Amino acid sequence: MSVKLAKGVNLHILPTKKYKTVRILIRFNTLLDRRTITKRTLLSSLLETNSLNYPDQTQISERLAEMYGASFGFNVNKKGNLHWLNLSMSIVNDNYLNQSHVLEEAVAFIKEILFAPHIVEGHFDQETFDREKENTGAYIESVMEDKQAYAALSLQNLYFDESDAQKIPSFGTLEDLKKETSRTIADYYYEMMAKDQIDIFILGDVEEEMTAKLIAELPFTEREAGVGEVFYHHTIDNVIKERSEREELAQSKLNIAYDTNVFYGEASYFALQVFNGLFGGFPHSKLFMNVREKENLAYYASSSLDTFRGMLTVQTGIDGKNREKVLHLIAKELENIRKGEVSEEELQQTKAMLKNQYLLSLDNAGSVLEGAYMDFLLPETVLEPEEWLRRLEAVTLKEIQKVANQVKMQAIFFLEGEQKNG
Repeated sequence: MSVKLAKGVNLHILPTKKYKTVRILIRFNTLLDRRTITKRTLLSSLLETNSLNYPDQTQISERLAEMYGASFGFNVNKKGNLHWLNLSMSIVNDNYLNQSHVLEEAVAFIKEILFAPHIVEGHFDQETFDREKENTGAYIESVMEDKQAYAALSLQNLYFDESDAQKIPSFGTLEDLKKETSRTIADYYYEMMAKDQIDIFILGDVEEEMTAKLIAELPFTEREAGVGEVFYHHTIDNVIKERSEREELAQSKLNIAYDTNVFYGEASYFALQVFNGLFGGFPHSKLFMNVREKENLAYYASSSLDTFRGMLTVQTGIDGKNREKVLHLIAKELENIRKGEVSEEELQQTKAMLKNQYLLSLDNAGSVLEGAYMDFLLPETVLEPEEWLRRLEAVTLKEIQKVANQVKMQAIFFLEGEQKNG
């Protein structure tokens, strides 16, 4: 059941008896913009930790405990050209309790959090703001201190150098965080509440009409519907971008980015999935078996896809002196797939792993919600499970070779580890 609550505000109710809990997802969706990414991250922390009537985290925790241990939180992420700020809540199903109204209480709690933030005289409570700004800064620093994450983000920065918004992390930067004040974030809160497209998803054993009536009480106003093109198309460069850095590390990181020119929902999507599984997506893949196991040249070696930006990345942890050997071996494994040097066993094992992943996702509440969102955002890509599995099974070696042949290397980031002296 989908209901338009106001222009640009949609409710989607997914009734199911599969889960003992009811999941609520409210997604604020806007175009990715360097000027607002960090604002949204800091705002999500401020909304999660307090409100006017729950001025500290302790009071929020106590209220959640009263709702039979409900869980609640905010996060941000990006998908192609879009930036999402998400409110998630999980509550016990009222059907398992006597004389309870947990869903009703949860909606009232969400209303308090979203529509009564701790803003006084046009700015967020200063003490709270200072603490959350410091916490957000500490979080960004902690991610950058994780060298595997740092290498992945540095590769992204190098690969997307034509787009200021695409090249920075979904949570923003310390540089942009420093500019924010309790007033600028309050101003942005009002802008987001007025302009973002909003989709509300309810998953669980709920009565649809009653639930729709409850959610309709949230006082969202009308806004422009739709947010623009979701897919980001990278400008292919004939020159491979390279950057190297040195740090005191026991293990060097060699990360590579490729343009695939294949996007979610396209005809070649399934062939790309199988290609990635064969190349580096699974423990039986060529990168894992040959670069890591057989040649013993990597501590880890894998590949992953971003089908909303047409991107494939390879991540490896290596001994720095083996950089050229590893690059050569990765290129060789890609070439082997291009030539069709894939055994029937490798092909069937990869399809079986992808099938298993997909079937598990159908039982995972978070995956079900994300799937429902994508179905709403891109209705032309909707597939029934039987059709999804049929298309996966139908992928041929020739289709995999075709995908492999259009994969183009675009960027190499190398974080070289140096041993400490003495």
